[in-house]
Formats: sequence, structure tokens, C-alpha cells
Amino acid sequence: MAEDFLVEIGTEELPPKRLRAFARDFHDRVVKAVSAAGLIDAGAVSEWYCSPRRLAVVIPDVRAGEPDRIEERLGPALAAAFDADGKPNKAAEGFARSCGVAVDALERRQTDKGERLAYRQQIEGRPAATVLAEAVAMAVSGMSIPRRMRWGAGDAGFIRPVHWLVMLHGNKVVECELLGVSAGRETRGHRFHHPEPIKVRSPAGYAALLRKSGHVEVDDSSGHLAAVIQEQAIGAAQRAGGRAVEAPDLATEVAALVEWPVPVVGSFPSDFLALPKEVVVAVLEGQQRYFPIRDADDKLVPHFVAIGNIDSRDPEAVRRGNERVVRPRLADAMFFWQTDLKTPLAERAAELEDIVFQAGLGSLADKAQRIAALAAEVAPPDDDVDAALLARAASLCKCDLVTDMVGEFPELQGVMGGHYAAAGGEPAAVAEAIREHYLPQQSGDPIPASAIGQRLAIADKLDTIAGVFALGKRPSGDRDPFALRRAAAGIVRIALEAPLDIELAKLIGAAVAAQPVPVEDKAALTADIRAFILDRLRSQYEIRIDVVDAVLALDLDNPADIDARITALAAFVDEPAAQSLAAANKRCANILRQADDTGNRSPKAQDLIEAAEVDLYEAIEASRDDVASLVDERDYKSALAKLATLREPVDRFFDDVLVMDERADVRLNRLALLDSLHRLFSQTADWARIQVEA
Repeated sequence: MAEDFLVEIGTEELPPKRLRAFARDFHDRVVKAVSAAGLIDAGAVSEWYCSPRRLAVVIPDVRAGEPDRIEERLGPALAAAFDADGKPNKAAEGFARSCGVAVDALERRQTDKGERLAYRQQIEGRPAATVLAEAVAMAVSGMSIPRRMRWGAGDAGFIRPVHWLVMLHGNKVVECELLGVSAGRETRGHRFHHPEPIKVRSPAGYAALLRKSGHVEVDDSSGHLAAVIQEQAIGAAQRAGGRAVEAPDLATEVAALVEWPVPVVGSFPSDFLALPKEVVVAVLEGQQRYFPIRDADDKLVPHFVAIGNIDSRDPEAVRRGNERVVRPRLADAMFFWQTDLKTPLAERAAELEDIVFQAGLGSLADKAQRIAALAAEVAPPDDDVDAALLARAASLCKCDLVTDMVGEFPELQGVMGGHYAAAGGEPAAVAEAIREHYLPQQSGDPIPASAIGQRLAIADKLDTIAGVFALGKRPSGDRDPFALRRAAAGIVRIALEAPLDIELAKLIGAAVAAQPVPVEDKAALTADIRAFILDRLRSQYEIRIDVVDAVLALDLDNPADIDARITALAAFVDEPAAQSLAAANKRCANILRQADDTGNRSPKAQDLIEAAEVDLYEAIEASRDDVASLVDERDYKSALAKLATLREPVDRFFDDVLVMDERADVRLNRLALLDSLHRLFSQTADWARIQVEA
């Protein structure tokens, strides 16, 4: 009989930023082990839950035990198992002994290596309780936990010390000991509202039981609790006469901090609104996990929503406590702001010389100089960017790293540089570029809006990539401590979304040449970095991978140009003409390869014999200049449409003409015709890589 299974590990407070990741990891490993044992079907529905003090998994309809199975062992070949008289020798006897049976009980099995002795044994499936206990133990031991804590005198190790363990299959306890505690049916409620144990009768209604009896609201895979908290913040802000902007990341983190969320509206002196809004938000959201409140014009007001973890009988005391905590934080920020303003940003440049950017790559002052030189390469002389403003922004872009404010709020680097530059009288374009040059930092971030910011951002990211690659510390597997993949993705996004024409190999070469690290083969390193950056371009598309590969195979150097080709080809590739031409190009490439034709020869019109090859020659000649012109203009949609007109003469050529004619001059001329066709199509993509429908 199949019954629901529940496992809950009760702990001390778990790390909030990784709580959901731990819950998901635990769930996936438990489900995988239970499925592998045959207790549930592959793809069976299951759910995970978490709160600051628990990780739980519920799997419905877990079978009562493993299915019985037949296990077969193969032994020695018959020729090696019996002598000439048909009597078993030591090999046969040894195999039978290892199986625990007599030689007469063995079977004979025909295999691809001849007939062999075999033994079939029925293995009785183990009961669910045994399998489930093993599955949970395997999941716990296999979890990705950076550093396991140990407590007491035992050897058990987990994310945090474990205080209780619930394991139920149906209404029965799965008897076992894990992480130093014995499994039972008693969970725990809220620390203050319900500190007494709560008996879990069965896995069904686990979350509802905690809510009703334990004063605990658990989160789940859908982000239920985070959504509740976001709605609470929005409602509380509205009641206070303002609005709370949706902040899903903040709501998710708060959900990992509370078991019974209760919104509380607090306030702070309006004088603190003289701070840059990013600073106020950093204090409220980053330090306190409060939701800022804004007015109808999206301006901050001196109020916030805090999410408490208790339904207090004295809410005013809770409100005063939250206000008492936030005010000194804002006062510190105001002190940093006022102190930093006393020193103009440009005067801080000298301090960068004393801060190491990265061992082997010089100081932050060295990096700023490299960024300035590289940014000038991104913006060539004929660009519409003011070179003087670009140079000024580059020289100041790292200066806010030595301010008190950024020392307290590292996430505001760049942002504060923009504010300090503006306050110090720098041109608006310089202040804006400084503010933007770290963008995009995350996948959802916008790219820099200003031309100077875009070029500065590319230079900064490319310098970091070149320097770390030169040190031999490129990303490996899942490890990317310098966030180089993110930096490369940022370069690609700016080039595509601005859009911005850049000569990637030239820029990378300049970045590599500027590094203080000795590099034996700069050309090889440049090629390696170029491939690394272009590889990030693949993730920008949710289209057929063969389309992306067909364009990247041309070894192009301009991401914006690559994007234009991919976009046009993706829209064209499923049309009947495209499929026909792709098939023809594959055939063309195969013929040229098999003929070992070196290409780059022009066919001779006077040597064309068949009408079909004459027609193809004339069609190619009529299209050549138009296609080249359209490619130069990056009008790839029109270029592909022009190539589509070749479908009929191409099809007729392959139907009517024998390329590998016995006459050498005819054969070579036809190969030259195919080569000219291949080169014409290669102006847009490598068509031989396009997958053709069967």
C-alpha cells in the first residue's frame, strides 16, 4: 500500500541567503534516492518546505517496499568451465560456490562472447522504512554544504546543529538515528508562540498543521511565504499612505528569517532623506531587511515596513524597537556622506596607489590607467564620444572605493562615485558614466545608458578578464571567483543592446598587452579570451543552436554584427527555400571536401556545357554584387532573401549536372562553380552547419 512520506530536519537558525538552495538540494537528493529504489515513479510530484529552523520534504504515494527483482550473474565460458568429459572444473565450481549453489543449479546463457554459465537469483525487496532511512542519510551526506558544523561530543555534521528529526511513512515513524537524533513524530512550533512539541499524525496537511498549531508559516518551492510577505509590505505601506515597491529578492530573504510574519510600519527623521536615495535604501533593505515606502511620485518618504517574527501584544514596542535600530544606521550613513564630501573625488586618486587590485595586476591606480587607455580604444577618434570626458570619467571611476560610504556599503560602488562627482562639480556626463560603469552586474540589470558609460564598462570588464586570464586563473567548472563569466556576458550585452560596434580581437589584444603579467604567447591568450567572451553570446539566444553555430563558424569579430546575422538567419531558416539551400550547401561542401578542392577559383563561362550549370552561373553572377552590398550594409534579411532566389537554379543544377565528370577540365570548372556558390553563401553564415529536416 502506498502512503505519503515526510522527513523534517529541525535545526538552529539556518543561513537565510542559502535557505531555499539548501531546501531544494535536500529535496532533490531525497527524491532521487527514493525513486532509484523503486518506491515512487520517475517524475512523481513532491514538495519541499523550509523555515529558519527546518528543512522538510513530503513525497506522496511512497510504496510499502522495494519491488522484488531478478539478479543475474554471468560466470566463465563453457569451454573454460568443463573438461573434455563434460565434468565441471575449478572455474565452474568456484563460480557456483560464490553464488552459494551447486554447479547443477547454474544455467547456461548465450552471450555475444559465446555461451557462459549464469546464475539467476530472486532478490526480495526491502521494506520502505529501511530504504527511506538510507535515502535520507544519503541525501544529508551528499548535500552541498560549504562548511559543516559539528556540535556536542558526536561526529555528526550539518549546516547547523540538529535538534529534532521527523520521519513518517503514513502514520508510522521510520525508526532510525541520523545527525545524532532519533527519528520521531514530534516537530516544533514557533519559539515563543508555541515552543512545545507538536505531534505529526501523518504527512498529509504538514504545512497546515504547523500554521494552525505551531504558529509557523513555512515557505515552499513556489515561494508562497515570500509572496505573503510582499503582499503584507504592500498593504502596510498603503495603510500608511504610501507604497512599497515589489522587491522579490528582499521578500525571499525575509521569508528565510521569520516563521510568523507580522508587518510593522516605522518611521525615521525626514532629515535623513537628504542622503542619496540609494544610501537610504541600502540601510533599510540591505542592513535591516525593511521595505522602504515611497510616495506617488516614487520619492522616498520617512517610513518603512518591517516584518516581525512575532504577533506581539504590544506592537508599539516592536515599532519603537525597529526605529531605535534604524536611526543610528542612518546617522552613520549621514556622517559618511558629509565626511566624504569634504574631499573632492579627484583628490582621492592618489589613495588608489596604496590599494592592490589583485596580486600580480598592480594597484587600483594601475587599473584605472589601463581602463582609461582601453576605453579610448573602444571609442575610436571618429566616434561621437567626447574623448576628454571619457578620459576624465576613466580616471575617476574607481576613486569612490576609498570613501567611507563605499567602505560601509560596497554594493554602492560606482553609484556613490557618481554622486560625489556631481557634488564636486564634474560634468554630468562624467558623473553618469562613473555611476554606470559597473553595469550590468546581474542578468536582469540594464546596460549603461550613456555612450561614455558603455565604453567605460566594456574597458573595465575587459581589463579584469585579461588580467585574470594572464594570471592563469580562468574560470574552471562551477568556480568563477572573479565573476569573469558575468563580466564577459556584460560586454556582450552592451555590444548587442547599445548596439556598439567593437573590434573584439583588437580590444582584447590591447587589454592583454597592458597587463603587468609576463605573457609568453599574447596571440594565443587573446584568442582564448575572445573565444571565452563569444561563448557567452550563445546564452543570449533561445533559438536553434545550429543557427548560432552557423554564424559563429565564420569567426567574426563584432558581436553586434554577429547578432544581426543570427537574428536574420533565425527568422529565415525555417522557410522552404532555406531548407533547400542548406541541403545544397551541405552537398556542395561535401563534394568540395571529397574532391580535395582548395577553392578560390572562378569558373570559366565558356567552359560551361549543360544548361543547368549555365543558369546557376548566371544566377550567381547576378546576385554577387547585390549580396555583397547588402552584407556591407548589414541588411542580412534582404541578403538572405536575395540568396533565396538561387533555390531553383541550385536544385536544377544538382538534379541535372554530374559534377565529378570524367573530363578533368569540365570537372574542375564545375568544382569552381560550386566553390563560387559556397563563397557567396558564406558571406552570411556557414550554411553547411544548418540542420536539414529529414
